Amino acid sequence: MDSTMRGTIEMTAAMTIIGTIGWFVVMSGQPVMDVVFWRCAFGAVALLITCAALGLLRGRLTLRILAIAALGGAAIVINWLLLFSAFSRASISIATAVYNTQPFMLVGFGALFFGERLTLTKLTWLGIAFAGMLLIVQTGPDAGSGIVGTDYVTGIVMALGAAFFWAVAAIVAKKLKGTPPHLIALIQVCVGVVMLAPFANLSHLPADSWSWAMLVTLGVVHTGLVYILMYGAIQKLPTHLQGSLSFIYPVVAILVDVIAFGHRLHPAQLVGAAAILIAAAGMNLGWTLWKSKTPVESPQAVK
Repeated sequence: MDSTMRGTIEMTAAMTIIGTIGWFVVMSGQPVMDVVFWRCAFGAVALLITCAALGLLRGRLTLRILAIAALGGAAIVINWLLLFSAFSRASISIATAVYNTQPFMLVGFGALFFGERLTLTKLTWLGIAFAGMLLIVQTGPDAGSGIVGTDYVTGIVMALGAAFFWAVAAIVAKKLKGTPPHLIALIQVCVGVVMLAPFANLSHLPADSWSWAMLVTLGVVHTGLVYILMYGAIQKLPTHLQGSLSFIYPVVAILVDVIAFGHRLHPAQLVGAAAILIAAAGMNLGWTLWKSKTPVESPQAVK
């Protein structure tokens, strides 16, 4: 099996697993703060074993690397808190679709901090994604979903906030070029444990094995295993293939929401979600709508 095929299998597996994360979060029956804490804790154990096995713990860390990785870790943890909170307010499908506005957050950061440019085509993708967002917001929740309008809008705002903090973490990660990604991930989840320990409900732990199984899976599988698969794939695949395979995640998440929880999107919501995902794909993969002779001053998407 050549490296590209192996990388494709690894990335497909990673994105499929991540697509199921909403089900595990909901089925754990635990408060979001506790879910993220235990995800970090069990993920730290899995990643510590991985880093030790790969020999990544010997003489690689400096105070600068620790500080930058910790900043990214704080952003990642806030990202998880917001996204998981959005699931119960706007549904897994809608929250995931909105969360995939991440490339446009990176575009904004590129404009503000790196002086990057955005072509007219990329501005058009941004406009398409924004139109999709408006369709989702204006449609509102399904009458039988148990979600009220205020919660729905709050969930969408939380998903947008999660995308923002993911973009912060991605920008921070650019400062860690050359540092093994498994080691960065280990530092990030350790930061999460320290951040959330004062707020997690550690005096009243889950009493049933089902909840523990969900939490362990979120840490070991959705964090440890996914990082290993994803970073292994990134080393083997060209950027355009990485970007295209990453859209397995939202598709799986929407299917899980439909199959497991019976959430059906209204036609307008389907159109809105599709618009966001297509625009994000266009931004990530560099699709061109037309040839633009004069670029518009602003950023280019950070890969």
